[in-house]
Amino acid sequence: MTLAATQLPAQAPSTKPVGFAAVGLGTISNIFMSACATMQTAKIVGLVTGHPAEKGPRYASMYNVPQDSIYTYDTFNKIRDNKAIEAVYIGLPNSMHMEYTIRAAEAGKHVLCEKPMAVSSAECKKMIDACKHANVKLMIAYRIQYEPLWAELKKRINSGEIGKVQSVTGGFYGSQPLGAWRLNMALAGGGSLMDLGIYPLNATRYVLDEEPTVTSATASTPDASDPRFAQMEETIKWTMKFPNGVTASFGSSYGERGPSDLTIVGDKGTLSMQPAFNYDRLAMHGTTQAGPVNESSTARQPYQFALEAEHFVDCIRNNKQPRTGGEEGLKDMLLMESIYKAAGHPIA
Repeated sequence: MTLAATQLPAQAPSTKPVGFAAVGLGTISNIFMSACATMQTAKIVGLVTGHPAEKGPRYASMYNVPQDSIYTYDTFNKIRDNKAIEAVYIGLPNSMHMEYTIRAAEAGKHVLCEKPMAVSSAECKKMIDACKHANVKLMIAYRIQYEPLWAELKKRINSGEIGKVQSVTGGFYGSQPLGAWRLNMALAGGGSLMDLGIYPLNATRYVLDEEPTVTSATASTPDASDPRFAQMEETIKWTMKFPNGVTASFGSSYGERGPSDLTIVGDKGTLSMQPAFNYDRLAMHGTTQAGPVNESSTARQPYQFALEAEHFVDCIRNNKQPRTGGEEGLKDMLLMESIYKAAGHPIA
């Protein structure tokens, strides 16, 4: 006699590691792969590269990936037939995120995509639709939202330790060498805002749990003769206002040597993160109603990548929606489009 479906015992979620294919084998993917190597729940089982004779064998040897699981961008669609690959990690230039997210979804693979999600809100929407249609998970790699020290800051803000939040300031500043793909508009889709400025933007939305509107923005390139900025601005500064009245002022640049920081000012105290957006050694300090705060992260790279991968694995194995799904990436993209429009540099 056959048991009715309702009488069958529920199957426990698989404890097998989720197999990832790393798409694009640049610096960011290298960190992600090294994170997976520290985990019991995730494993690199495939590689996608434009350099199959160079990078492919090197990383295959490092992570014990079979030779027949090394793909090029032309043969990418063949990952459909590789049952060991359950998900992909997309560490490609920004303008390639949409294409490979959609192709991965069509191949039946879950997608963990680096930020920014894409180069336009229209692309973000297509990515969301493709993943929904294919019934696969889509997560954007906002590692800050999985960082324990940031979670502690958010907890302190929510508990009222600095009173009512009044304002937020911050920024992220770095540099790019001549010839870097991030200085190529066709690949990057925008300047430092897409790469660095997105951090204070997303972190503030995460901490305050509100959606802001852009009130002003200014883009500038002090040295117009610098060949690095032939296609995009060097620096961008912008202001926003949240529905609860909180004002925010941020900046990012590929020319300024500045901090990675975010400061939240309340009517009864202040909390700051500096460094705020680095891969490790983050620090929180300030003065609250409970007393002075001085805390730092003792974990080291690539722990943030492992934490976000662990969350995605949990979503895959237990059919949960990622905390930073495609809709989160779309919200940031819409705001960045507004920032560039306010600065007189529309990108969409």
